[in-house]
Amino acid sequence: MDAAHIRNFSIIAHIDHGKTTLSDRLLHRTGTISDREMQEQLLDSMDLERERGITIKAHPVTMLYQARNGETYELNLIDTPGHVDFSYEVSRSLSACEGALLIIDAAQGVEAQTVANLHLAMKQNLEIIPIINKIDLPHADVALTRQQLEDILAIPAATAILASAKEGIGIDDILEAIVARVPAPKPTGEKSLQALSFDSFFDTYKGVVIHVRVFNGELKAAMLVKLLHSGKTVEVKEVGSFNPKPYVREKLETGETGYITANIKSPLDVKLGDTLTDSRIPSPALAGFREVHPMVFSGIYPINTADYEHLKANLAKLQLNDSAFVYQSESSVALGFGFRCGFLGLLHLEIVQERLRREYGMDIIATYPSVVYRVTMTDKKLSEIDNPAYLPEPNFIEKIEEPMVKAFVISPNENIGDMMALISEKRGTVRHTETLDTRRVMLTAGIPLNEILIDFHDRIKSISRGYGSMDYEHDGYQESDMVKLDLLVNGEPVDAFSCIVHRSKAEGRGRALAAKLKEVIPRQQFQVIIQAAIGGKFIARETVSALRKDVTAKCYGGDISRKRKLLEKQKEGKKRMKAVGSVHIPQEAFIEVLKA
Repeated sequence: MDAAHIRNFSIIAHIDHGKTTLSDRLLHRTGTISDREMQEQLLDSMDLERERGITIKAHPVTMLYQARNGETYELNLIDTPGHVDFSYEVSRSLSACEGALLIIDAAQGVEAQTVANLHLAMKQNLEIIPIINKIDLPHADVALTRQQLEDILAIPAATAILASAKEGIGIDDILEAIVARVPAPKPTGEKSLQALSFDSFFDTYKGVVIHVRVFNGELKAAMLVKLLHSGKTVEVKEVGSFNPKPYVREKLETGETGYITANIKSPLDVKLGDTLTDSRIPSPALAGFREVHPMVFSGIYPINTADYEHLKANLAKLQLNDSAFVYQSESSVALGFGFRCGFLGLLHLEIVQERLRREYGMDIIATYPSVVYRVTMTDKKLSEIDNPAYLPEPNFIEKIEEPMVKAFVISPNENIGDMMALISEKRGTVRHTETLDTRRVMLTAGIPLNEILIDFHDRIKSISRGYGSMDYEHDGYQESDMVKLDLLVNGEPVDAFSCIVHRSKAEGRGRALAAKLKEVIPRQQFQVIIQAAIGGKFIARETVSALRKDVTAKCYGGDISRKRKLLEKQKEGKKRMKAVGSVHIPQEAFIEVLKA
């Protein structure tokens, strides 16, 4: 189709504002799917996506729409994930578009991710079409939402379209607005093909399937294309589009969106955001490419050590459809053989663990998540540490830098004091506050990534009784007083419990871990000493008292020296046992402590 009749757009919204429902409605209204095939959350194919109401993988769909002016247009919807962990994936999907539908829930108003995703779209200079969704709800406040559009997002309220995706209200107006307002794609003017790869997945029969948007030239089967950033040259086997299932096409022209297959065996060969060009007459790369780096690391171990090979195979399968997930094998004295895995963020970590348990039936245990620290040595060498086991001795370290995030927290007015207290408890600083409307404020804060790993989001929800929301973006590194906290059982360090923490929090963390371990280590024939230490200094201690066998039970009467003799003999035996015996910490104890 000629470029003047093509429109590429995506939908951006805060979680649960009706993005997936709207995309279902657009597919149904344009006749892309029939009534018989229609189902809720059509583009979210994973069970996890349906259950949580989130989009994890991007899905492109091509729709044909006959507008009121009688012309037929090709509308390419590039569905994007909404969560901050996948922000690079979102930015790549947005760079494949010329416009974006910004959905705002009429009952909830502007939220943290609405603001963050709008910034991403504005960076790409996209045409924004605001849509006020869920106007059929009894507590929808359209007037306030219009006011927020102007005050917070600086978008004219008159341009907003009122809709209810669930009831099918305003769907025609949205389609007409896409045709009228979203600009048609223009060729870049280079001498040959330029196409952006914005996603990929693995197909058992075809190998890696790359999602592409053609910016210049055309893509067809039997062409030799070069992937500029990974340096591979491949022959295109098949080109096509999605509706929402893949169908083969003769070629993809300027402005069109679809997929190609090309005998690529490993997803690691295809980088997100790479440029495809003609290998004989190469064009320059499209702007905006960057490598995806994991931000959070955690060890994943099989609970039954015999499952190690099984887990290895399943991690490889997972990586096929998720190139941002990385892993390498490691071993731990306590937990045996396992893998050190890198994730984009906490939701990503949770999803990978959940998929391993559900889709592959694995019984796994994950160690405490950690982030990547930059360590400058005294000889000026710089190294990146993601595992406490590899942190050098303190006398070789000049400084340690930790990753920071810029967090946007939206909170009801009455909870602002508690939110500020939570941010300062997490070693954060509030940079500025902004009043959104009569009920809510937005706090912008700088917080160490390490501090928001575990319970930050849950605490925001519980403080604000579910009304608070947060979003964050990475904000460089900052020097910090970080130390390695070790846990020793009878003088032997247990590597599974080691972690890197800020000096001000080390003592509290050490006491809590030692107390928890005291509860779960079974009593032995001798006293077990649990200590938390920073370097050579002990900061917490707990003692598991010994089991005592009553050796004097057989003495009935007689001289006291007989009892004394037996007790002395027992004491000697315990001393000897303590010298040669080691404490067995059961697997359950690790699981309990890591859960806590």
